[in-house]
Amino acid sequence: MYDVKIENGYLVTSQETFPGTLFIQDGKVAAVTAPGSNEQAREVIDASGQYVLPGLIDTHVHSRDPGPTHKEDFATSTRAAAAGGITTVFEMPNTTPPVRDAASFDAQVQNLQPKAAVNFGLWGICLGPLNRADFVDMHRKGVIGFKYFWGYGIHRETFQLYYNVSEDSEEIIQPYDDGEVYAMMKEVANTGQLFAVHAENHELIRRLGEEKDPDDDSYQALLASRPGVAEQLTVETGLTLAKAAGVHFHVLHVSAAESVAAVRRAKAAGQRVSVETCPHYLFLNEEDYETVGKDMKIFPLVKTAADQKAIWEGVNDGTITVVCSDHAPHTEEEKYEGKLSEIPAGMCGVETMVPLMLNVVNEGKLTLNRLVALMSENPAHLYGIAERKGTFTPGSDGDVTIVDMAKTGTIQKEALHSKSKISAYDGRSIRGWPVRTVVSGRTVMQDGEIVNEACNGELVTPGGINDES
Repeated sequence: MYDVKIENGYLVTSQETFPGTLFIQDGKVAAVTAPGSNEQAREVIDASGQYVLPGLIDTHVHSRDPGPTHKEDFATSTRAAAAGGITTVFEMPNTTPPVRDAASFDAQVQNLQPKAAVNFGLWGICLGPLNRADFVDMHRKGVIGFKYFWGYGIHRETFQLYYNVSEDSEEIIQPYDDGEVYAMMKEVANTGQLFAVHAENHELIRRLGEEKDPDDDSYQALLASRPGVAEQLTVETGLTLAKAAGVHFHVLHVSAAESVAAVRRAKAAGQRVSVETCPHYLFLNEEDYETVGKDMKIFPLVKTAADQKAIWEGVNDGTITVVCSDHAPHTEEEKYEGKLSEIPAGMCGVETMVPLMLNVVNEGKLTLNRLVALMSENPAHLYGIAERKGTFTPGSDGDVTIVDMAKTGTIQKEALHSKSKISAYDGRSIRGWPVRTVVSGRTVMQDGEIVNEACNGELVTPGGINDES
């Protein structure tokens, strides 16, 4: 007898959609059969009229744990993930302290494991000469990838990141030059993993910031001080250095049309490069600030309608292979009390991403198969976990997201499971919702509610070298 049987639904992969029955045993996919199987199970899930997806993955989450947990912690962020149909999150390393060596990796696993409602992987941070010698040990421990916050300053003692760095600050290490970036890339290349960057040119941003009228607090003025060319410069420099270093280059949360074009050219030339984007760049542009307000401030900034169009084109032509949330919560006091140019950048996203994407499937802008590629299969291949995630192959993890494409509703920020309630999508009507989240064979969310408070999430580490998706 199997543990779980999911019947009467349509199974969806990146390539096909078909009626079938899925069986899970001991937390693993045990079998996929034709409809009407007489095999018995202890738990039977009726997915009539619904679609059964390989568990969806959010590769870009900031849970603030350890650190400013008054904004969010791993218990609340992973419950929000489960509520949003996500079965695995990759935790970013700008925590206090960050994952910067083997010891901090172990400490973070010990910290997060007891709180994890879903599975999780850990990014490792690149701090230049402060931890470059530790990259191989971090790889052996199982970091999901290496992230460099390009253009950010680093506190000498806490390793915290600063995106507005004064040149005369003694306690902050200034952003590294291209020579150090190249050295980090060479070291990451020795691991076979990807080198991912937050791409913004700090020198240009610093100069434009100095030229900005301090009395002009409009979104247009802010965007003029952090334009698309600031991202483009870093992406193109990164592509050049990465090619020379022999490392897989990954552009995080792409926001500018020029960056998409640069990556498209590099991929066509055979370079190992990949790129992700986020819902805020797909569903917002600068014209939305009038109605959305400060909720939509995020770095890199949401840009023009032309940038938005180019990003959708990148998703549709395969240049962009991953969609993730960049979940980055803040309190309402931090977000709303202060000038636009001074408040923190970031908003909640891990719970609203899947409904937003399902809605555009219903609108015909995307197929459900393509959604599975962008949010399950491609991330699994890219990060070396394809033997366990992104598939219904027997032996893979029993992670499942069940969605009802006919279900309608409205995103309500006060109903979010995160501590923070900052969302640019409050009041947005949605058709298509995740209705059940299954993690290793155990239902964690059903009909929008967390139904299993046990912390069942497990650490996910790469099982092979990443490949291009």
